[in-house]
Amino acid sequence: MIRLRAVVALALAVPLLLEGCGGTHRKPPAAVPSGGPSASGSASPSPSPVPLSLAIAPGAGATNQPVTTEVGTTVVGGKVTDVALVDAAGKRVDGELRPDGSSWVPAAPLAFSTTYTATVTATAGDGKAVSQTTKFTTMGRPGGSRVGSGLYMFNGQTYGVAMPVAVEFESDIPVEARAAVQRRLFVKSDPPQVGGWHWFGARQVLYRPQVYWQPGTRLTVRSALAGLPIGKRFGDTDRSATVTIGRKLVIEVDNAAKQMNVYQDDALVRTMPVSLGKPSTPSSSGTMVIMSKEESTIFDTTATDGPRGYRITIAYAQRLTWKGQYIHAAPWSVKDQGVRNVSHGCVNVSSSNAEWLFGLTLVGDPVTVRGTERGLDPGDGWTAWNVPWSEYVS
Repeated sequence: MIRLRAVVALALAVPLLLEGCGGTHRKPPAAVPSGGPSASGSASPSPSPVPLSLAIAPGAGATNQPVTTEVGTTVVGGKVTDVALVDAAGKRVDGELRPDGSSWVPAAPLAFSTTYTATVTATAGDGKAVSQTTKFTTMGRPGGSRVGSGLYMFNGQTYGVAMPVAVEFESDIPVEARAAVQRRLFVKSDPPQVGGWHWFGARQVLYRPQVYWQPGTRLTVRSALAGLPIGKRFGDTDRSATVTIGRKLVIEVDNAAKQMNVYQDDALVRTMPVSLGKPSTPSSSGTMVIMSKEESTIFDTTATDGPRGYRITIAYAQRLTWKGQYIHAAPWSVKDQGVRNVSHGCVNVSSSNAEWLFGLTLVGDPVTVRGTERGLDPGDGWTAWNVPWSEYVS
């Protein structure tokens, strides 16, 4: 099992953070006796309409605002129907309201040292409208370090049904800054599906749906971190991608039987023998996700394991964990596959089975291993599906 974490090119996509969908449950009206509206025969008066009011932010004349500034909106008795944000030259800025209507988010980072004017209009149910205007100026370009970030999602690609929106950072995000970071990560799914974010340590936050993505789902993601204050530093850049979720493919590996079952669209399509990690280097049990695929690669542990290390060319390697658990071809262990565990922690299959599987899978397909001596470490790979939903969103 190779222990060195591979270098992965980050096509950082910026996720527009979506919280889960929800609704408000209303108490049903009290039953009215069949004889009339009331014993006295008089109808209850209609409640007076709530007066329309609107407040916006930043306050008029605000200065030194970050380039991640959003136009905050608070409406009573109506809803926001238009937001117009223009720069000093009168050029309108694209953007959209958050689903909860709490603010309007520019589609790209604002410019440094620039004055903007925001005009917000809210409209009541009877058509009455009210507008408010504010003017603010953004901060100058900051010095100092940036917080490097990455989104493991590439524009235009197709992924498996377990693919999380994975945002990682080159340095630790303080606990007190994580809510602000998370608020600038956006995910839109079509069709809409309930989902949420979860932090796995200080450098990784993952978004997943409550259940696997529906095949054919279109995801639009944005990591809108450019210029975001994070402690004494600032976010590095905005990233975005639009991707598609492919057919449903699920892989299950049972240590007791030393077998792998491959299901496509919930139908079993192949069973193959496997050899997992020997007792001294056991495979991890849990639900993982295929993170990358290499038709040919080199496993090299000589730098970390010294005389016990090895360097070998591997075919049809599919990464499951950062610590080096893979599914891959292992022609040297064919006699052991289905019988005993002899690997360094990887899932060994024959060359023919490895080639067949490699041609079928997508990055983002789920792989569940059961019954080994070791559990999966949180954050060792994309371990979002190894956490129960109730705990994931708590």
